Formats: sequence, structure tokens, C-alpha cells
Amino acid sequence: MRHLFTIALVSLLLAPPAQAQNDVRFQVLGGDEALRDALIAASRLQAVTDEEDSASQDIVAAARSDYARLLAVLYEQGYFGPDISITLNGREVAGMSPFDRITQVRSAAITVEPGRAFRLGRAVIAPLAPGTDLPEGFRSGAPAGTVILRETTEAGIMGWRTQGHATADVGNQQITARHNEAELDAEITLAPGPVYRFGTLIPRGEERMRTRRVLRIAGLPTGEVYDPDEVDRAADRLRDTGVFTSVGFTEIPNPDGTLDVQAELVEAPLRRVGFGAEIQSQDGLTVSGYWLHRNLFGGAERLRFDAEISDIGAQNSGIDGFVSGLFSRPADLTPDTTLELGFRIEHLDEPTFVEDTASINIGLEHQFSDELTATAGVFARYSDVSDNFSERSVWMVGLPLGLTWDSRDNAFDAASGWYADATLTPFTAFEDGGGVRATADLRAYYGFGEEDSTRLAGRLQLGTVDGGDIAALPPDWLFYSGGSGTVRGQDHQSLGAMQNGVQTGGRSFAGASFEIRQDLFGNFGAVAFYDVGYVSEGAYGEGASDWHSGAGLGLRYDTPIGPIRLDIATPVSGDGTGEDVHLYLGIGQNF
Repeated sequence: MRHLFTIALVSLLLAPPAQAQNDVRFQVLGGDEALRDALIAASRLQAVTDEEDSASQDIVAAARSDYARLLAVLYEQGYFGPDISITLNGREVAGMSPFDRITQVRSAAITVEPGRAFRLGRAVIAPLAPGTDLPEGFRSGAPAGTVILRETTEAGIMGWRTQGHATADVGNQQITARHNEAELDAEITLAPGPVYRFGTLIPRGEERMRTRRVLRIAGLPTGEVYDPDEVDRAADRLRDTGVFTSVGFTEIPNPDGTLDVQAELVEAPLRRVGFGAEIQSQDGLTVSGYWLHRNLFGGAERLRFDAEISDIGAQNSGIDGFVSGLFSRPADLTPDTTLELGFRIEHLDEPTFVEDTASINIGLEHQFSDELTATAGVFARYSDVSDNFSERSVWMVGLPLGLTWDSRDNAFDAASGWYADATLTPFTAFEDGGGVRATADLRAYYGFGEEDSTRLAGRLQLGTVDGGDIAALPPDWLFYSGGSGTVRGQDHQSLGAMQNGVQTGGRSFAGASFEIRQDLFGNFGAVAFYDVGYVSEGAYGEGASDWHSGAGLGLRYDTPIGPIRLDIATPVSGDGTGEDVHLYLGIGQNF
């Protein structure tokens, strides 16, 4: 016997692997096409046999696991009396002995008879917290399935958790399938548990970050009634600092009715650098870079320096450039308020003016929610200007106010949602009076088709300057149109306005952009776009005005840092119509 066992063991070890069966005979006798697609997608056997050089043990293991996989899909869609058959070489896999050895797979077949689709009979969940919103599908006569049962249970538990019952859970559940009637009875009993109040946040894993600052930034409301939204918000505040690569919370109920939260933190590297480049046929090359320190003094203070050189080799302007720095400190006044201190030194050599500017600013940013952010601050700036009016120096102070709403699903390549940014800046230019400058940037996105393969994107830009002597205002505070940020296909800042007989910028601007974005294959996509820009002499669109437009096609290639963008555009109306072709190459969607 010992010799026979040794021979058998050697035979098993030396047995050749099975060749992959390239096709599984997959039959679904009933249901619809969506059910068939879901079953095929869940099948591990289907996936393994599509691979080359699959070993026999892998094929057998995949076939055995498919019973549970397919059954889970059927239960999710309300089929509680199915019949599943999986065979290899004509033998039912469920009947094979674990000691059976298959050296070659010649055929594989899966046959599923879903049976009748069940509907809910008795559908009860209790007790429920006041205001609990259950899924509409949890009612007698509605299609049954484990998905609706799971969603209903989660909604019931969350209803109690939002009332302070942090340990709410399922107390008991009775699920009965009545096959003759094809009905599923579901009786779910919830156990709310006691009401808890927030205890202490207990950080773990912080090294360079000071514990006191972790508590301050998280802003967990100690002593208040437990609220799961507050837990999520505290975690998000810590993530938003950029100091941590990982933030995980564990809730710890205490016998005294308080609930501590343990924060498992993993700190990110202190420093980060980045680089970017963009090239346009008319405006030349733009190169940029930044250096970032995430945790300067151990309190999540962030210091960032940016530098950019643009219009290198531009046809109609000189080289522009800037250097800027920004120090920010989160949780300065409240857990949701960030203090910012910054400076910027900039040189602009544009078609109608040359300007050198230095500015400093201090401000506060407050995040009301995941979507809504407000800013307020004060700045002072000095500009040395040479334009068609004169050569002059301009001193200016202002009080910028801003409001941003961002509900996009993806800031780099949105398929749904809205983005709105509005600014209002009262200002005073010394010896030349004051006024107000206002801007708005509105964007909307809508995706449709399989996995939002087709996306519509629209953008509306508005701006106006009311007040101030036109001959004394900094020229970069006036509005121009043309170029990648406004109207592609038109020369950079080619559209301005006549002011007192001098060609310069306008006091008002309106621009609109429309894009159709289409996924093609793999990481490639295509874009068709149309842009239009309008500039007027006076504030709020008053006075002499003009407009122009451009259109074109683009190619996109998705990368982890955003799509690589290649656009080709030409003027449609305005100067240069039908004569120029402009090329734009950069990273990220145009808006």
C-alpha cells in the first residue's frame, strides 16, 4: 500500500496541466438577457477558461465556486428556486470527489434554470426610527431579491444610527420562500440599542503630526448625541489636509453611554513636487512646477510654491511668468475654516500691454459642506504698467469674496454634476477711485449611454468691472477673449474693446463653450467643441461690443493623472475666419 500511495502521489505531481477550454457552453433556460449577462459576468469558470494555460486544478476550483457565485446572482434578482448544473467532461462537478483528478478538460458546460421570479409577500421591518426612509421596493407584491432586503435593512439601521443609536443592528430576521406561490416573506426585527454621546477621539499612528492638532482638525463634537454624519465629516477633514495617506475610524461604545472613536492614521511623505506642460500652436509652450510641504510645523500647515513660464515662442506676445507662494493652516477658527497667506510676483507681456505685478493676500476659506465653499480676504498689489494709455504705477487694495459649488462626480473628467464659482471684489485704486469686479464660472455635465460613454459638457463665463478710471485700472483686470481658456481657434486675447479711442480690454465679458465627449476604445476618446466669446466696452454689457467664435475636434487619452488633451480648432466668426488652424496640447479636459 505504501508503494502504491507513493506512485499515486508522484503521478499527481507530474500530471500535465490542462489546456484552457476556450469556450464554456453556457445556457440560461429562462429569465432575460440582463440575467444571462449577470450570470456570465459572475462565473469564475468562464473567466478561467478564457485564460491561456489554465491548470486543471484551477478549472475544477473555479467550477466548484460557481455554484455559490451563480446562486448569489439569482437570489439578488429574486430567483429563489433555481436549478444549477455545472459539468466538466460531462460529469457534474458537485458530485465529484475531492480526490478525483482531472488531467485534461475537454468540455465545460453550465446550465441554469432560474425558475419563477419571486415577489414579496409579507414585508415587515420594525421597529423603525422616526423619519426613516425605506426603499420604495420593499412592499407586498414588489419584485423580491436579496438586494432590496439588504437595502431595507441598511436603511432601517441607519435610521436609528442617525437618532444616536450607534450600535443599532438586526435583532432577528425570518425569511421564508413559498415556492408554490413564488412569494418571499420577510420579517426583519431591529435592535436599536441605547442612545450614545460622543466621547473621545483617540489617534493612533501619528508621528510628525501633533495629537492636539489632530483633535482640532477632526472636530469631533465631544458630549453631543452620536451622529454618523459627524464621524464621516471628521474623517474627511483629516483626509483633506493631505497629511495622511490613510484614515480609518473604529467606534468604541463605553458602558457609561459615551462612544469613543479610534482613528488609525498613516502619514504621507512630507514633501511633494509636480510638473506640467502645455503647448499651443499660436501661444507657444507653457511649463510649470510646484513644491509642496504637507506638514510644516506638525499641525497640517501647508506651504506651497508655484512657478510658471508661458507663451514661450508665442507669435503675438512675449514671455509671461509668475512665482507664487501660499501658506495655509486648517482648522484655524473652526474645524472647517482654513487660514491662507500668500504672495504672487508676475510678469505679463500681452499684445496690448506689459505689466509687472507684486501682491500679497490674507484670507479665510470655510467649507459649509462637501459641495459648498466660501472665501473672504484682503489683498494689496502694486503694478508697473505700460499700455496704449500710458506708463504708470498702480496701487490697489481689495476685499475678494467668493462662493463655490462643486457637485461633479470627477473634477478631472466629469460625467455628471455642476460647478459654479462666483467672485465679488470691491477695490480701491489709490488716486483713481474704486469700484467692484465680479466674475462667474458655471459648468454642467451630463453623461448617457453604457457607463456614460457619451458626455455633454457646457460652460458659461461672465465678468464685469464697475467703477475705476479705465486709463488707470490694471489691464489684467479688464476682459479679453481668445485662446484656450475662452475661445479656441482665436488668437490669445485677440478680442478686446475700444476705450477712449484706445484698443484695450473691455469692462464686460461673456463666454460659452459646448463639448460632446465620446469614449472610443481602450483609453482613447474624442471631443467636438464650439466656443463663443463676447466683450463690451462698458460694465454689464453696455456700450460698443463685439464677439467671435471657434470650433474644432479633439482627441483624449486617459491617464491616472487625467486625460491627455489634443485639440485642433479654427475660427468660425470674427477675425481670421477660415484662415487659421490652432493646436492645443495639454493634460486635463479644457473645463
